Amino acid sequence: MVRNAEGRERPVESVADWEARRGHVLEHLQEVMGPLPGPERLAPLDVKVLSETREPGYTRRKIEFQAEPGDRVPAWLLIPDGPPAKRPAMLCLHQTIKIGKDEPAGLGGGEGRHYAKDLALRGYVAIVPDYPNFGDYKCDPYAMGYASASMKGIWNHKRAVDVLASLPEVDPERIGAIGHSLGGHNAIFVALFEPRIKAVVSSCGFNAFPYYYKGDVKGWSHKGYMPRLKDVYDLDLKKIPFDWPELIGALAPRPFFTNSPLHDANFEVEGVRVCVRAARPIYALYRAEDDLVADYPDAEHAFPAEARAKAYEFLDRKLKPAP
Repeated sequence: MVRNAEGRERPVESVADWEARRGHVLEHLQEVMGPLPGPERLAPLDVKVLSETREPGYTRRKIEFQAEPGDRVPAWLLIPDGPPAKRPAMLCLHQTIKIGKDEPAGLGGGEGRHYAKDLALRGYVAIVPDYPNFGDYKCDPYAMGYASASMKGIWNHKRAVDVLASLPEVDPERIGAIGHSLGGHNAIFVALFEPRIKAVVSSCGFNAFPYYYKGDVKGWSHKGYMPRLKDVYDLDLKKIPFDWPELIGALAPRPFFTNSPLHDANFEVEGVRVCVRAARPIYALYRAEDDLVADYPDAEHAFPAEARAKAYEFLDRKLKPAP
């Protein structure tokens, strides 16, 4: 639904209608997460290379960059081998795991979540930042004035896109985001606020709130996410001003791929199907129906090899030039 000039609601019938509705969706999301920072948080990136390691097919650099004055974010940067060229690039976001950025970079954790390494070997420049209080990154978003760790993550991830866009090896028009679990929803969150992200892959990252542990959304309300869900909205789905179907719709018309296993205990699959069904008419408004892809493997909370292969091929189609 969208409101007309008189304030009355009517169905979304056009791209213009949806663009107006999309603005409302982002406003409502910020009511929970807190406002997206403005220029007052900007600072020179001041990227520093702390170490460099040659691996078969790519170089891995340990870097840090300044997300805002006085706050430096550790990250891995993977640069593929090959002649100088403007390459596609990926923002790769880790799951809930103590080692943070090390897992996507292939330095620990599960091999099925080494997607930054995998993508570097496919010719993508990949950046893998730590989320607040994972890996090497100690950060108190609330002491810094944020209303949620989720919004601090969005800001840091936008700044990681700034890093990618600044690199001579990167084509800034071909940047995507990928993540699993915590990284799966963070890839969506940052893309909602970052138009330079041209394609998104989310693995085990979301479902509609009524299907998340039968509507018990307290898992979204701890200090690593959005405390206002409890402190302001009492974990009451009738009060919370957003839900995932409209967030997925708000990605349109950008290409979106979700890996949503049939037996994911965190994100029950029917709640994913609800989101995808709701988003399809929005993608259709843009004549981009083929850019919304959902894969439902016979697995639990995982990113199986076949699903990863489909996701990587999806990214290749969207971010690599045709031969």
